[in-house]
Amino acid sequence: MSTLQNRSLQARQANRVTLIGAGIDLVVGLAKLVAGWLVGSAALIADGIHSFSDIVTDLFVVAATHFGRQAPDSDHPYGHGRIETLATLWLGGMLIFIAGGIAWSSLSRLLDGDVATAPGIWAIIVAVLALLAKEWIFRYTLRVARKIDSRLLEANAWHSRSDALSTLVVLVGLVAAQFGIGWMDAAAAIVVGVMVGQVGGRLLWESGQELVDTALPEDQQHTLHQTAMTVPGVEGVHDLRTRRIGGEVLLDLHIVVAPRVTVSEAHEIGNAVSRQLRDVHPNLFDVTFHIDPQDDAGETEHSLRPALPLRDDVENLLDEAWHDIDLWHERLALNLHYIDEHIDVSIYIDGLPDDRNLDDAARELRDAASALTWLGRLRIWQGPGKS
Repeated sequence: MSTLQNRSLQARQANRVTLIGAGIDLVVGLAKLVAGWLVGSAALIADGIHSFSDIVTDLFVVAATHFGRQAPDSDHPYGHGRIETLATLWLGGMLIFIAGGIAWSSLSRLLDGDVATAPGIWAIIVAVLALLAKEWIFRYTLRVARKIDSRLLEANAWHSRSDALSTLVVLVGLVAAQFGIGWMDAAAAIVVGVMVGQVGGRLLWESGQELVDTALPEDQQHTLHQTAMTVPGVEGVHDLRTRRIGGEVLLDLHIVVAPRVTVSEAHEIGNAVSRQLRDVHPNLFDVTFHIDPQDDAGETEHSLRPALPLRDDVENLLDEAWHDIDLWHERLALNLHYIDEHIDVSIYIDGLPDDRNLDDAARELRDAASALTWLGRLRIWQGPGKS
């Protein structure tokens, strides 16, 4: 299954569970409002309004999931996952706001000595059914959220749990009021407010960490590093960096290969590393690798160092130094290797005259180019033309 197909499937799963939750919120909210109006329970009516507010949140989650799981485009080359992150921040803030409201109002009622009256058995039954329904949708939503690795959906699951806990507080108050212990409702609500606030704070913290590009945990980074090192042709891995966008992971790393392999071979080694990493970490969305001909971990960035001449300049400088040497003009090919702040030069020729050998030719070239401080190793490769 391709990445785009997987994203589409995840979005459908998230929307399905969210819309089911919205339907349950509608039924539960109506039941609470009707029961609260019939028995005169202000707590049940307020809890019903709370359930209706969850429908707005559910619709917000559906929209955020739809747009957050869309494919990358020219304006968002890394995808739209930050939409989910921002929505999770919003939901985390909502949970803290709800928690503060529950705790504050309950503390005020406790200090004011506000005691609830006996509601009757039907109000208690409605509260029990509403509690079971909200707890079920919480568990269902949380299971799907962890399956598709969506913090937004997880936040919405905990929002459903906050509604369930709010209903539990109402239920405790109803039962306590039925037996003449009206103050227990307020005391239980304060505890619930603290619990909901902790969940909201955790979601805010995790989403904030994602927004500032916090890396994956150390054990996961170590696994990625060791996986890359197992690929044949890899001599080292450094500068491995990770970050999350929504439920997906972006990875950058430097791969050290043998200094004189061809560009295409080095690139294919990098592709093999990328495949291995995706096998061990299915949530990897983007892998960017940089090929190094030597291990320069911890050293100054190459682009910040003094520049070495590129091929056109190298050929011009060598031509100035070797213009009087026939061998230079008879070359078949010229390979350059940028290693250890120098340029190693390999010259391919068809053959040498019978009275000369490679060592003498290399020495003549080396002496003529002694002023070129950037010149590293000089090699002459003789083809089958002459022995």
